[in-house]
Amino acid sequence: MYLVAVCSCPVGIAHTYMAAANLKKAAQKKGIEIKVETQGAQGVEDEITEEDLKRCDACIIASDVKIKNSSRFKDIPTMSFKVNEPIKDADAVIDELVEALG
Repeated sequence: MYLVAVCSCPVGIAHTYMAAANLKKAAQKKGIEIKVETQGAQGVEDEITEEDLKRCDACIIASDVKIKNSSRFKDIPTMSFKVNEPIKDADAVIDELVEALG
């Protein structure tokens, strides 16, 4: 399974990167490949490419603000969360998405 994710918070500093790190760690534990784009104070980092979109199974949006270029996910199963949810329990976020995919 290959997931993509976008993390962003209003300030774009701590929570954005904590959520991204936790999602990466939780996915790795589960044997799931993930690419996490951050949209923060530094701008867009680790941007999800067209190739990523073609091969991904689903997308996680962990954000308290409107993310940039969200229309690129219109044809991809996507689940949205508040940015603090993967900070508190990234395993539950990934489990919920995987379960929804069936």
